[in-house]
Amino acid sequence: MHAMGVMISWAIVKLAQGEGKGRPPTADVIKLPQLFGVCVYSFMCHHSLPALITPVSEKKSILKLLAADYLLILMFYYLLAFTGIFTFAHLEDLYTLNFPARPVQDWRRQLRRLLPAGAVASMGSCLFLLMFPVFTLSTNFPIIAITLRNNLKSLCLRESRRYSFFTSRCLFPLLAIIPPTLVGLATSDVEILVGITGAYAGSFIQYIVPATLVYYARKKTLQHIGMGVRNPFSAPLQHSAWLCIICLWAGLCQVFVTIYLIEEYK
Repeated sequence: MHAMGVMISWAIVKLAQGEGKGRPPTADVIKLPQLFGVCVYSFMCHHSLPALITPVSEKKSILKLLAADYLLILMFYYLLAFTGIFTFAHLEDLYTLNFPARPVQDWRRQLRRLLPAGAVASMGSCLFLLMFPVFTLSTNFPIIAITLRNNLKSLCLRESRRYSFFTSRCLFPLLAIIPPTLVGLATSDVEILVGITGAYAGSFIQYIVPATLVYYARKKTLQHIGMGVRNPFSAPLQHSAWLCIICLWAGLCQVFVTIYLIEEYK
């Protein structure tokens, strides 16, 4: 929130002073396939669902709570995106790279003239904004690597069998760490990395896996409770055709992104 608040405030100040240089086109259909891979990354917001739903004992108004939560997330996305595209003539792949140290320092000086000193003293060093991606990845990477290691062990190892120290303690952490490290050393093109991982791995995780889980969960539910029981918390879109539409959409996303990447980098 700190970094997002600084970026949004800085862009708003620049726009208020008439220094906005962004002239975005009304629409650019050619870039639409590239949008798929980026949008899939927004599903990171879904990670908050278990933390939001589990503590709620009375779930009758859960849809309203989730709608309010995701509406707030959408507003922050809009605010961050629209202030950025109208402030900068060219946006870097990493949005924080649009904020070099010198302009942020100038912005802080200008903001001090408008607000009390205590209001901006808590912002910390302007280097925090430039180092924000490093801080984020440094904290998330170990957690994601541990999760991947545990998933690989659950998928490949059997509880009834004993394995060597290297297999149980070294092999799977290396499988989780080495591939992303090699990719990071091989390229720094964030655009193509986000497009490929978002369109292929991301769409598989976001669309194919949930649709498959819902399909088999419904079959299991029918076997245990039968047809006559009504679930008051069932999804509004219950028809099986929606599962096919989701899988079809995932396939179209991958096809569009593949065509875009071939045309862009051939």
